[in-house]
Amino acid sequence: MRALLCLLLALALNVPLRAADFTPVTPGVQLRFPRDFGAHPGFKTEWWYATGWLDTADGRQLGYQVTFFRSSTGHGRDNPSQFAPKDIIVAHVALSDPEQGKLLHDQRTARAGFGLASASTQDTNVQLDGWRMQRAEDGTYHIDIEAAGFTLALQLQPTQPVLLQGDAGFSRKGPKPEQASYYYSKPQLRTSGTLTRRKAAAQAVTGVTWLDHEWSSQVLDPAAAGWDWAGINLSDGGALMAFQIRDRQGGRLWAHATWRDASGKITHYSQDQVSFTPQLRWKSPHTQAEYPVATLIRTGPEQWHVSPLQQDQELDSRRSTGAVYWEGAVTVTRGGKPAGRGYLELTGYVRPMKL
Repeated sequence: MRALLCLLLALALNVPLRAADFTPVTPGVQLRFPRDFGAHPGFKTEWWYATGWLDTADGRQLGYQVTFFRSSTGHGRDNPSQFAPKDIIVAHVALSDPEQGKLLHDQRTARAGFGLASASTQDTNVQLDGWRMQRAEDGTYHIDIEAAGFTLALQLQPTQPVLLQGDAGFSRKGPKPEQASYYYSKPQLRTSGTLTRRKAAAQAVTGVTWLDHEWSSQVLDPAAAGWDWAGINLSDGGALMAFQIRDRQGGRLWAHATWRDASGKITHYSQDQVSFTPQLRWKSPHTQAEYPVATLIRTGPEQWHVSPLQQDQELDSRRSTGAVYWEGAVTVTRGGKPAGRGYLELTGYVRPMKL
């Protein structure tokens, strides 16, 4: 049955797409919750992205990442047949453990439908072949992943309001207004649950998670190669998000940052106020790509020094999204003092990204 579905999907995807198959991202749209916690099938690309640090009872610190992608094929949106290949669901999971020296990761892909994969439009409830991220009525997110080599069963409890990125959730990603996404974050999610390694007993874990939800139809400028992004849960209860879109010569094409401080005050930084300056580069023995795994992020007058939990946090997702990128747990200092923990994502260093 699964082989037949894959064959049907492959045949359907050979049909040429029309240019106007996807909903554009426009400014001035008010995000509404809980509806916008759910999927947005009219848009081309969407992801729910949880990254966090986990502390074990014996004092070990680990990083984890769980991402669900929904990608519209542009086919069959108005077709009532369950065989219409409307969406592809992709999921990635990774565990960063310095004792392993590299990422433990897994990935899955399936077309939506037939009980294989789905993304609810009512609230966050996305699943793929037994992997699930779901938001309960009380706002708690439940993540259940049985990956190759480990299992995660986590609860993410909100402690703060939604953080709208950009202009009230309209996040520019390039010099043209249509190069944008709708984007919000859920920082400082109090995390608890269990981590089970292969052939080992379940370990209780606690920690803190950052969750992003973003959807768009056109994000990257043709001149863009990739991006550097950081989401940091600050130790004082604040939150910092910063990104830059790089051109193919390595220069900054676009950038933005949002800082919600401990008092709840939100400051947005425009592209000329944000920079990423590499402090340490790591060359991957797997792909030979060089990643700036330690970097200095400047947001206006503030400087944030970002350092990796371990250098090898490269994720090879060529079996699903087709990309290879560095995505890893990092610590942050400010003024020489510990300031927080979070995640750094570095894309387009092996080859230019395509969405």
